[in-house]
Amino acid sequence: MGALPRPSGPRAVWRDFKAFLNTEQRYRWIGLALAIFMPALMLAGFYVDSKKDPPKPQTIFVQSWPADRPDSVIIEQNRIDQAKKEARLAERQRQFKKLAKDLGIE
Repeated sequence: MGALPRPSGPRAVWRDFKAFLNTEQRYRWIGLALAIFMPALMLAGFYVDSKKDPPKPQTIFVQSWPADRPDSVIIEQNRIDQAKKEARLAERQRQFKKLAKDLGIE
């Protein structure tokens, strides 16, 4: 048993291809070009993507706190962190306001 179904063998495929090439219908040539171009484009994309370097591992540092630290230390650290967060937010808002002013957006 062959890999191809009974009605189509290599000779039949070759005869069909030659008959296809002998036709004068333009849409068939466009279809042939697209049928060849699209998979070639995808294979080229996979090839280009395979040549890129993988992303470097990213190291994330985490603060380590003693389990017996008092609540006052936790609250004070939260206040410091909140102040830093609000400062970043205020700076970001200032940048957006400056951009809006430069672009004439009200």
